[in-house]
Amino acid sequence: MSTVPVDAKSDMRPQSVSIAPGPPDGKPGKKGFFTDTTLCIGCKACEVACKQWNQLPDDGFNFTGMSYDNTVALGASTWRHVAFIERPVPLSTQDAGAFSWLMSSDVCKHCARAGCLESCPTGAIVRTEFDSVYVQPDVCNGCGYCVMACPFGVIDRREEDGRAWKCTLCYDRLKENMTPACAKHCPTESIQFGDLDELQQRARERVTHLHDAGMSEAYLYGVDAANQPGTEGLNAFFLLLDKPEVYNLPPDPVVPTHHGADAWKSMAKAALGLAAVAIGAVLFTPRKGLHQ
Repeated sequence: MSTVPVDAKSDMRPQSVSIAPGPPDGKPGKKGFFTDTTLCIGCKACEVACKQWNQLPDDGFNFTGMSYDNTVALGASTWRHVAFIERPVPLSTQDAGAFSWLMSSDVCKHCARAGCLESCPTGAIVRTEFDSVYVQPDVCNGCGYCVMACPFGVIDRREEDGRAWKCTLCYDRLKENMTPACAKHCPTESIQFGDLDELQQRARERVTHLHDAGMSEAYLYGVDAANQPGTEGLNAFFLLLDKPEVYNLPPDPVVPTHHGADAWKSMAKAALGLAAVAIGAVLFTPRKGLHQ
């Protein structure tokens, strides 16, 4: 992982950070991330800032042989992960040969409909006042249901205690009117934080700008419920330049409970069908002695 310096005393002071005022009613409103992968330079400042602020352990400094990236994936101790994607194809605006890099800082999506939250039996996972999804470590019993329910493979259990961990959207910083550590330290503003509706508008304008500039492959992933009905939209959405699978993202993520109503309807129909068969069998089975 890169060693971009992050000075906790000078760079993370509350007085040095500001967030736009909330709505007139005083409620915080929905907050989120817009990650523009076209601006990511792979510096990993977001990873370093996340680990430093949240006091997360390192991932080891071993060469995996899979990529220039040593963290490889999101996990219990890696809440931000910058992927290095090497492709044998150029970008549409590129004229330097059939080769290109895609870089993307991945994170928990804080789904509008979160599979982890809906599957948690202890109430450890809650929806905060910022509409983020937060795991309460003192309530988590380590059952692992949330791990199986996340369609993105984000949430993970820590080996030391078995409890589930993931990005908190820097909930402690938000309560102090501070920007999340990763977004604050992104030097290119690839990670943008703010009110969700404003980010969505900004993202659509960015796609239009890129299309006008000739980058026709740019599109938004998970920007709203219409874009991604299986999760009803993501509070941390992305601008991508290739298929989701290239970025290790599912093309059509669906939370397990999304089809719960359909499953109950099918079960009810099956039960009615079995009841009808049983009643028919009783009514039309000949009885001994009736024709004697």
